[in-house]
Amino acid sequence: MVRLAALFLALVTTGQATAACRLALVLALDVSSSVDPGEYDLQRIGLASALDAPEVRHAILRGAPGDVALSVYEWSGRFQQKVHLDWTMLRIDADITGAVAVLAAMTRRTSDYPTALGSGLGYGAQVMARAPDCDRRVIDISGDGINNDGFGPDLAYRHFPLDGITVNGLVILGHDIEVLDYYQRQVVRGPRAFTEVAQGFEDFQSAMARKLYREINDIVLGALSPAPHIPPQ
Repeated sequence: MVRLAALFLALVTTGQATAACRLALVLALDVSSSVDPGEYDLQRIGLASALDAPEVRHAILRGAPGDVALSVYEWSGRFQQKVHLDWTMLRIDADITGAVAVLAAMTRRTSDYPTALGSGLGYGAQVMARAPDCDRRVIDISGDGINNDGFGPDLAYRHFPLDGITVNGLVILGHDIEVLDYYQRQVVRGPRAFTEVAQGFEDFQSAMARKLYREINDIVLGALSPAPHIPPQ
């Protein structure tokens, strides 16, 4: 009986470990005034399509053991943030399909505020504070420009509970020549942090799919991350 009880406990423990959450992922979308309505739609549809991509679905459902939890919000000015998808466990195909539908139907809260990147990160810390208990915690913040409103990322990291959270960047090129260097130096942070690059909003879907696949699988591909800018001597 003792051996049977021990075997039963081991099976229960194994089942709990398998069902544990392996990743809490927050996606933060830039909707500042530099993003016009067409570009917003490219983000909205691109994000939904990237999450729906077969390779991303496979990574979520048939990758490493454990569930993936997802939340999505938009950010722009200091006090302009909006959650579009609150914490959702992606355990089966229907969960992903439901999240895709929500993201495809997103409506923008505002379009006339500047780029408060520090506030956007701080809001992400608050969203992450409500996350399920997961092995890894990642915020992915996308944007096409540098901070130009309020405090910057340095103060966000100093004053918000972002320790132990990896912050990745999805940089959208075309509007600001400084954005890639700024994200690499000021934004990305934490274990295995990286920057993905979209060659304009038209490339957002492909870049997001690459980023999701890499984050969900916890892939380290240092050679694929853009090299840091080194000023001329």
